[in-house]
Amino acid sequence: MINNLIDFYLKSHPVTIGVLILLSIYFIILNWVFFYRYFSLNSWLTNESASLEALLLGASTVNENSFLNNFIRTSHTISKEVLDLGMLAATKEATKGLSILSVFASTTPFIGLFGTVVSILDTFTHIGQSSGSMSIISSGVSDALVATASGIFVAVFAYTYHQILKRKSFEIISYLQMQSDAIIARKA
Repeated sequence: MINNLIDFYLKSHPVTIGVLILLSIYFIILNWVFFYRYFSLNSWLTNESASLEALLLGASTVNENSFLNNFIRTSHTISKEVLDLGMLAATKEATKGLSILSVFASTTPFIGLFGTVVSILDTFTHIGQSSGSMSIISSGVSDALVATASGIFVAVFAYTYHQILKRKSFEIISYLQMQSDAIIARKA
């Protein structure tokens, strides 16, 4: 296994190695963003769920831990506009990190493809310099496709993580909207 990695490293074009390193960095970043945001959104979702449950059971206002509490506390009167402002701020906060996952999901296949194209061009250059056999071609092309496979691998995780966090954000905003509606209904 180690010998195969060393052989791959020695045969690959420097651009292909650079692409693989870049994709590895992307993969580390997207995992960090996902897990950080996932656990923070889960905690936030638990708080909002408890606050909504308390409101439905007869509480006069949201819990202390609810995101809307900051807006209600600082306002002299509770109005739809104040609660809408809280919803906008919550939406902005809940969707942090989605942009980077979206960018990674859309760009990593192209980065991998770039590494593949450079490696295939390098393979054809070596074929032109020597009497190339089919084994040289197949070996060079198979090594080149590692970059494309890596790009697709990273993109699949980035897209999946994006969708999971997007759903969590939607759930949080839904809980906040239900709390906002319950508060406005009690005032009327």
